[in-house]
Amino acid sequence: MKKMKIVLMGIAFLSLIGANNIFAQTGKEIAYKVYNRPTAKDGESDMKMTLINKKGGKRVRNIHQFYKDYGNVEKKILFFKSPADVKNTSFMNWSYDDANKDDDQWLYLPALKKVKRISSSSKDNEFMGSDFTYADMEKRHPDEDVHKLLKSEKFNGEDCWVVEATPKDEDDMYSKKVAWISKSKLLPMKMDYYDEDGELLKTLTINKIQKIGKYWVITDETMHNKQKNHKTHILISNMKVDQGLSDSKFTQRAMRKGL
Repeated sequence: MKKMKIVLMGIAFLSLIGANNIFAQTGKEIAYKVYNRPTAKDGESDMKMTLINKKGGKRVRNIHQFYKDYGNVEKKILFFKSPADVKNTSFMNWSYDDANKDDDQWLYLPALKKVKRISSSSKDNEFMGSDFTYADMEKRHPDEDVHKLLKSEKFNGEDCWVVEATPKDEDDMYSKKVAWISKSKLLPMKMDYYDEDGELLKTLTINKIQKIGKYWVITDETMHNKQKNHKTHILISNMKVDQGLSDSKFTQRAMRKGL
């Protein structure tokens, strides 16, 4: 059964699953431990997203998110609260426990009063001007990547496995990802993303992990696009878990209605 990841970026962070040769079996086992780690059945939190350009200029976006694990599908919905140019915009993602089924994504734009479905061809685009793509917002299935354990080393004081993930789809926008996985918390501490030419494109750094109830949760992270010298900082607060959220929160009607 697929487990719900606490934060938005869990979809992007946990794309470390799959391998099909003997050398990579250890990497595969590690990746499945991450994928199946204990997590909440549902929850909500506030999110502060700060976009930082190469000159240090900042734009802040305040968001509230809900998520719920149904076993064979995970649903997440985000509501933008401010500033005015994005207020009442909402985004919803459904991730399926099926390697052959793509995530469903929708974006509600209040100016158009219309819910737009995100097509597969658009998923490499930036999400709301951030350094995350729509594809990064998804949770990858174990069989979408081939994994290889490179080594073990410390990162920011944590004993980590270093795992390389290579997508099976030749049209994937990333040629590979390399992740530093905490052995004790089973969460990524850092992830490097490489472009189609094999050049380092961006790096995700986990700044803080907290225990919320029974669960380890990423609450502070930064995505740095090295090629554009642009950053996106995510800060999670006011998190509540295992509340028994209503199914009605995860619908297109809810997207239009807003918070």
